[in-house]
Amino acid sequence: MPNISQYLPIADPTWIFFIVLCIILLAPIIMGRLRIPHLVGMILAGVLIGPNGFNILAHDSSFELFGNVGLYYIMFLAGLEMNMSNLRTNKTKAVTHGLLAFVIPISLGFLVNIYILHYSAITSLLLASMYASYTLLSYPIVIRYGLAHQRSVTIAVGATAVTDTLTLLVLALVSGMFKGEVNLLFWIQLLLKMSAVFLIIILIFPRITRRFFKRNKDNTIQLIFVLALAFLGAGMMEAIGLQGILGAFFTGLVLNRYIPRVSPLMNHLEFMGNSLFIPYFLIGVGMLVNPAVIFSGWGTIKVALVMIMMALTCKWIASCSTQKIFGLKGVERQLIYGLSSAQAGATLAAVLVGHSIVLANGQRLLNDDVLNGTIILILVTCIFSSMVTEHAAKQMVLKEQDMPEDKRGDEERILIALGNPDTMETLVNLGLLVHNPKIKQGMYGLNIVGDDKNSGHNLNAGRKLLERATRIATAANVRLVTQSRVSSNIADGIIHTFKEAAASEVVMGLHRPDGKTNEYLGKLAETLPAQMLHQIMMMRCAQPINTLRRIIVAAPSKAQYVSGFYRWVERTSRLADNVGCRVEFHSHPDTLNRISEYVQSRHHGLRATYINMTSGDQFSLLAASINADDLFVVVTARPDTISYNPFIDSLPEQLENYFNGKNLMIIYPDQYKDNPNVLSFTLPPQLKEKNAYKGLKRWMKKKMES
Repeated sequence: MPNISQYLPIADPTWIFFIVLCIILLAPIIMGRLRIPHLVGMILAGVLIGPNGFNILAHDSSFELFGNVGLYYIMFLAGLEMNMSNLRTNKTKAVTHGLLAFVIPISLGFLVNIYILHYSAITSLLLASMYASYTLLSYPIVIRYGLAHQRSVTIAVGATAVTDTLTLLVLALVSGMFKGEVNLLFWIQLLLKMSAVFLIIILIFPRITRRFFKRNKDNTIQLIFVLALAFLGAGMMEAIGLQGILGAFFTGLVLNRYIPRVSPLMNHLEFMGNSLFIPYFLIGVGMLVNPAVIFSGWGTIKVALVMIMMALTCKWIASCSTQKIFGLKGVERQLIYGLSSAQAGATLAAVLVGHSIVLANGQRLLNDDVLNGTIILILVTCIFSSMVTEHAAKQMVLKEQDMPEDKRGDEERILIALGNPDTMETLVNLGLLVHNPKIKQGMYGLNIVGDDKNSGHNLNAGRKLLERATRIATAANVRLVTQSRVSSNIADGIIHTFKEAAASEVVMGLHRPDGKTNEYLGKLAETLPAQMLHQIMMMRCAQPINTLRRIIVAAPSKAQYVSGFYRWVERTSRLADNVGCRVEFHSHPDTLNRISEYVQSRHHGLRATYINMTSGDQFSLLAASINADDLFVVVTARPDTISYNPFIDSLPEQLENYFNGKNLMIIYPDQYKDNPNVLSFTLPPQLKEKNAYKGLKRWMKKKMES
């Protein structure tokens, strides 16, 4: 029988990569049948194939490379996926939990290390700091369940920056002490270096990202650019003596608003990380584990048990304390605990630094027992974190499904009218950003071709246009049903398709004036609203939507009485929320109150301001405050509706005079005349005359009573 051990470990790069891909493929399948988180399968597979297992693969430079990439990728995605409005709302909770998750482990751990493990003060301090740090190893589970924007996840992720920063400062302190560098100058230099790196990430990264995205719309190029910035941030943080995970995390935070969570670029980033880099990192962690050290002696077992007990117990105390202080739910505490209980990145860095420091007596600052105990700690806590997070995520999803949901404005089947190749990508991205990802209805893409002698050629061009639109939507994991049809009238073609698809609203491009015609909005924009009483969103945008800094919405008075009120408020709020920009609502105080109530109940973290606009004369004053990176949204009204006023007749001229060349969206809200369950908003003839609104209140009361 041939001895296969002579061929092990495998050194051929092709076979190494093949075996890793097989593990990535089979681990989720096998672990899924056993009802165990597949992250656990990756780690256990690394134990089996590693040098301390069956020695199939060596822990070579490829695992070190992809291991660092995977660890940085987890932190980068955590910052990128974080809901910034939730972070602003829950920043006190996140900082509090971060401080608790650091102070409790380092205090209790220091005492335990002194009196139970009998280590020196400096060794006990460094070892206790390892209990405090944690790695968001189970964060991919949260993404998979669609819970990345939950309050508890925001708290756990935000706290990571606090705990890891403090832990790495302790590591820098201990390391500097043995190099003789800890003095006032050391702290000044470290503070200046950290400030310089943070200023570069916070101030320079967003500026170059905005300019790059404006000039380059190719998703592949944008993906490479974003990854380059992430690793540049990590590299700069390592250059000043701290760990790169902080740089990757903060880079993700500052790029957050330029990469909407419902976008092809975000889907590409998640796919690349979850399919290759993060699994590679998990397998590499497993390969570090040496099962033999468990039986090597009581010293290693004792240290490992104490470390595991302290790490898990202290994180539980911190999670419970955060829950009690802020009145969180039990499932939220469990999810915070699951996310914050895994030890990997900063813990491994600390033990390697401590193990490399040799004391005057020839012993190491952290001996072999601590090194081996740390590897066991990493294995146990990673498995434990994955299981707890998986269980908590399932419970949270089940509770969300049982909760009643306000359906106003959420029943949607968006129809996107596509005709111009130059505006196609903008309109599809607009549909993706206002689309509710929880509703699996998908979207509809429509191309209308005129019935003339060029219809055959135009039909083929339209189909190619729809194919490009489908690729964009598919890249964002949204289904786009497309149709290309011939019609003698574009408006009729849109209306017929709208009815056939049972759509809820239309997204279309806005005519770009060329100076050759007198129609500022275009013929279609003027005729379609008169024939269709459902919501129509018309947009003209000169830059990528994700680079907008502010959305300014102007709505007429009494807009809250129109049946489509909640739909357009939801769409504009969802657009601002997904883009991550501020939104200003300008309208009558009564209308603003209704808008504010809705936004606070459905988008409580949205950065929204409400400005009174009681007359059409104030409309022109908005022009001075609108910049090139703003989107101006006009909510208009059809004739004979309660929110209609004569000023709307001059809207095209007003837009041409004051808002020409700026990013513009016009919304015609839903108008259901035949729905008996909503308030009728068509005015009787006697109320359409000038100064005839005095009886409006009495008439409204009568209509409501009837």
